[in-house]
This record gives sequence, C-alpha cells and structure tokens, in this order.
Amino acid sequence: VLDFGIAKLADLESPAAIAEAEAGLLVESGRAEAAEAGPSVTNPGSILGTVGYMSPEQALGAPVHKCTDIWSLGVVLYEMVAGQAPFSGKTPGEVTNSITATEPPPLANYSARAPGELQWVIDKTLRKEPADRYQSAHALLDALKSLRRRMEFSAELERSVAARLWLRWRRSPIALALVLSAVAALALLFFWQRKLTTSSPPEKGIAVLPFENLSDNKENSYFAAGLQDDVLTSLAQIHDLKVISRTSVMSYQKSSGRNMRAIGRDLGVANVLEGSVRRAGNRVLVNVQLIDARNDRHLWAQRYDRTVADSIGLQGELATQIAVALKATLAQEEKARLGVKPTGNSEAYVLYLTALGKENDIAAEELCVQATTLDPTFALAYARASVLNSGIASSSDQRARKAKARAQAEEALRLSPTLGEAHMALGLCLYWGDKNYDAALKEFEVAAAISPNNAWVYNYVGGIYRRQGRWREAVASFDRAVSLDPRNTALVFQAANNHLFMRDWPAAAAGFTRELEIAPDKVFPRIGLAYLEVFRNGNPAAGRSILQKIAASFDSDGLVALARWDMAMLERDYPQAEKILDEFTGEYFFQTTVGPKTFYLGRTALARGDRAASQRYLAEAAPAIEAWLRDDPSDANRHAGRGLLYAYMQRKEDAIRESRRAVELEPESQNAFHGASYAANLALVYALVGEQNAAILLIERLLSIPTTRSLPPLNIPRV
Repeated sequence: VLDFGIAKLADLESPAAIAEAEAGLLVESGRAEAAEAGPSVTNPGSILGTVGYMSPEQALGAPVHKCTDIWSLGVVLYEMVAGQAPFSGKTPGEVTNSITATEPPPLANYSARAPGELQWVIDKTLRKEPADRYQSAHALLDALKSLRRRMEFSAELERSVAARLWLRWRRSPIALALVLSAVAALALLFFWQRKLTTSSPPEKGIAVLPFENLSDNKENSYFAAGLQDDVLTSLAQIHDLKVISRTSVMSYQKSSGRNMRAIGRDLGVANVLEGSVRRAGNRVLVNVQLIDARNDRHLWAQRYDRTVADSIGLQGELATQIAVALKATLAQEEKARLGVKPTGNSEAYVLYLTALGKENDIAAEELCVQATTLDPTFALAYARASVLNSGIASSSDQRARKAKARAQAEEALRLSPTLGEAHMALGLCLYWGDKNYDAALKEFEVAAAISPNNAWVYNYVGGIYRRQGRWREAVASFDRAVSLDPRNTALVFQAANNHLFMRDWPAAAAGFTRELEIAPDKVFPRIGLAYLEVFRNGNPAAGRSILQKIAASFDSDGLVALARWDMAMLERDYPQAEKILDEFTGEYFFQTTVGPKTFYLGRTALARGDRAASQRYLAEAAPAIEAWLRDDPSDANRHAGRGLLYAYMQRKEDAIRESRRAVELEPESQNAFHGASYAANLALVYALVGEQNAAILLIERLLSIPTTRSLPPLNIPRV
C-alpha cells in the first residue's frame, strides 16, 4: 500500500492535486462522515488553514515555515489513531488557547494498542517550538518507515501468512495511520519543493498609520490622532482580520517618504491604511486609502466630507468598508456593533477623540469626564476614563481613582453590556484594584471575544496567568499581544520578563534585545540584560559593562544606580558601591522594596565590616520604612521591606515575623509571580538572622519553580 501510494504521489505537482490527495486521506480514515455532518470548531475534512490544524505560530500570527506543515500532519495522525482531535474547545478561541498552551492527551487514553514509538513520533510533530519538530518531510518519513518495519517484523514473528498480515495492517487504525502519514509526508515534500521558502504576511492583516493633520489649527492634531485610534478600535472587533495596535504604528508619523513595503514587512501585515484629516469649523474632511504593502498597489480609496455630527460613526463605516475590500468575513454581531454610533453629541465626540490623542493620562481622563457630562450615555468615554484611572492608580496608589475607575467601568457596562472596552475596564479594576484574578480573567476573556485584536487584553491575560502559575499559557498570551503590537516596547518587555522568570535565558535575551532594537534609549531592557548575565552566567562584571552604556540622564529615579550598586556588591567592590550611592542625588530609590538611600548605605557598610556605620545608616532609614508600612498595612511589599530592614538590624524575631507576614498576605497559591519574590525575601531574612537550614529549604524549592533565582556558575570574588 505504501509503495503504491508513493508511486501515485510521485505524479503530483500542483498544490490543488496535493490538497485533493490529503482530502482523500480523511475519507480513508473514516472522517468524511464527520465532515458531511456540518461545521464544527475544528472543521473536519479540511487539513490546512482551519483552526484545529493550525500550529502555535499560526495561532499567534507569527511567521510560518515548513515545520508548520509538520504540525498539521501530526494533528491528522493523532486523529487517525485517537479518533478525536488533540486540541479541542467550544469556540475557536478556546481551540487556539489549547493549541498554544496545552499538551494533547496520551494516545494510550484512546487506544491501548498504540505503541510507545508512535506516541514519540506524534509528540515530536506536535512540539510547540518549530525547531523541536521534525525539520523535513524526509526525517518524518524515515521515522514512520522505521516504525513500520519494526511493526512488520513483530507481526511476521506472530504469524507469517502474508494474507493475514495484510488484513492486520488493513484493519489496524495505527498501521493505516502510519501508511497514510508516510504518503502525506511525501505529498508535503513535493508541495514544499514548489512553494516559496519565505513566509508571507497575512493577506487580511492591516496596519492603520497615523492620520496626517491638514487643519490650519494644529490643535486639531489630537482630533486626527483620535480618529485613527477610533478606527483601530472598530477594526479590532473583526475576527477575520489581524489588526496591528496603535503603539506599533506611531513611529510612522511622517506621511512623506513612507516605504510601504518596509512598513508591511516590519509589522507583519500585507495591507496598510493611511489617511489625512482636515477640520475647519463644523466640517471634517477625511481622505483614506488602502494599500497592498507587498507591491504598493492601491486597493481602495475614499473621501468623506461631513459635518462633525455626521462624522460620528465614521469609524465603524470605515472598518466595514475595509473589511469588504480585504474580503474579510463579517459576522452579524460584528456588523451590528460596527453600525452603532458611540454618541449622538458632536461636542462630546470631539472631546473623546481629543482624549484619545493625548499622551497625558490625567488630561485625557478629564476630557473623557467632560464628554460624559455632555452625554451621560456615552459608554465608550466612561470605559476609556476607567482604564486611564486604573493606570494612574496602579502607579501612584491613589485609592480615590481606584474607586472612580470602578464606578466608570460599571456605568459603561450598564449602558452597553456588549462593549469590549467596558469589559476590559472592569477587568482592570478587578485585576489591579481587587487582585481578584479569576473574576478579572472572565472579563478579559469577554473583551477578547468581542475585540480579538486588542493587544492589551492579551497582555493583561498573560499577567494573570503567571500570577496563577500558568506560565506556559502566559507565554502564549504575551506572544499573542506582541504579534498584534510588535513595536510596543512595554509588551515586548513583559514577554521577555516572563521568559526571565521561567529561566528561558535565550528567549529573555532575545526579547530584551528586540526591545533595544525598537528603542535604543530604553533603560529597562539594558537592566534586564545586565541581570541576565548574573542569573545565566554568574558574571556581574559583564552586567556592569552593559549598565555603563546607559547615560546618567536616564536615571532620574535611581533605577540604574540601584542596578549598578547590585553589580558592585556582587563583585565585592564595596568602595565602588558606596561611590554609586553617593553620586545618586536623590534620597529615595523608586520602584524598590525599600526606598531610602540610607538603607543601601547601611547594607554596604555591613558588607565591608563596619557594623557601627551600618547600624547608624539603618536607624536613619527606619522611620521612612515604618511610615511607608503604616500608610498601607495590607501591602505585602511593605511588610517584606520592613522585615529586611529588621534582619540587617539583627532584630531576628521582628524580621521573621514581618517577612512571614508578607508571604501570608500574598502567598504563591494566590500570586505565583509576586509570591515567589516574597518567599525569596523570607529566605534571605532567614540567612541573615542565622536560620540557615530554613533558608536552604526555601532556596531549594525556589530553584524548582519559575523565579529569577538560579544557580549559575558564579564568577564572583570570594570573601
């Protein structure tokens, strides 16, 4: 049967013929009946391009290559043996999550006759990373043939009658799967030899470049930026499109000299929309054109000359026309949402668009509030104001803004229960404000279902997943966010930081390096690369060298100085550590567990053996740290800080009590991301106060879970 199939497939040359042959494989395996039964999530009867057969890289919008087809073939092989798909779900989104974040059940669950070697072959075809799969059809074909020979030999030993051997092969779903997979592998080989070796961007992918402001009043630049953002928000609701988010397109502000091919290549899309906006009095003139970035061909253009009042809803109209031009499928609920005007008040709409174009969050929130005052039914403005307030409160601990954000999100949902932005706003209140991760995740999942191209939603989901200890799922979610906003350094950093905690050093280094390629002046990726040298190689000298490339002007809050101090302490260069602290002009380090500079001077003095000076510095730092905790006694971070202070002051019982309190307030079971850090802080406190056995037990466990703690070959001078 295999020889016959190979002889027939040798005549196949066109992709259509190969597709026909692959369809035949499904008929042979008894799957045609399922295909005729009607549509399903996995769309049985079609191998390439359907959700159930998509590889992780396809699901994440990443480039594809020949190993992508190896994955699809592995799915077919699994189905033939198990009788069901390896990855399942009630919706396409659930199937996609299953593909990117879970492993298929063992074949033995469905077929006791499945040999272990076959399980190994299928597992290799379904590895998440393309580099871990079979790298060619020849390699897969060799593995299948080798397994077939072993099965044939065993069968011959059992019974040598050729006819019965053939019947066993024919009636065995495992053997049939091997034969058919070998045939399919050869078919794919012919196909690969004929197709381009480089992957092409998604034909339904689009980037909306910043609209040029042609108004005489340059203040209207906010209006133009807001309209572009509003168009992006509408496009993000269309499931059949891949839409690049706002941050990644903002670097292409200048309309003159745009290289569309380069832009499309950099952003991973085939289409680019550019436009201009002229506002004069009560009239708005908008010109837009859709361009195929692969060949600079103009696909569609439109001119809109309207009053401000009539321009309300233009974003939905534009999104619909773009979807039609790109031949994207629009579901009925998507059409309905795109047809809804966000407000009937033109003044409120102008305020909202202006807010979208503002970089200052406080000013933008005030404009949104003004818009809701003019139109109390403006749900989108309530949602935007809520998101802004949540962001402001998360960085400055403003309780009043947290409460305001919650009220605004709830009002937005009351006014418009199917508004994706409203669900995202409430999700942020639950996530950052209440730390109710399960409830927040439900809101974000609803938001993603409504607006599948909203990169920030996937970023927030990734943050929750890692707090829940679902690290692999976090990787998939962060990767999805970056694929939708590839030049957003905040998202790239989060993805890299996640790899850092998982001790995937190469992936973390690649992420931090990518962030620097996008924004060479960024501080965080250089700090990340510096600590990678310590975590990965035990080389603080190399870390110090990386930090030296950061200009002093980029260290207003002392974050770089603190990292440089860390490297000096690891090198046992205490004079240099003190010099770094002395040169920092501030009194407090921002974004640290313990802020006063005197706390670090005390630690440095203790390390060089001057206990008296150390205690003076620590006593000087104590009032600020005590006041910090009194301001919010429920904050685990503040208890951890006081515990560390007491440990250096040799107040053993107090140090252990405070550090344990931090672990109790935010245990790993509730927050795997921060909880591990508080456990590490407790281990350090144990070591400082002489409880070495307790410290070692904690450290051993921390080395078995995702944290930045590691045991590299330390290249550090001995004391």
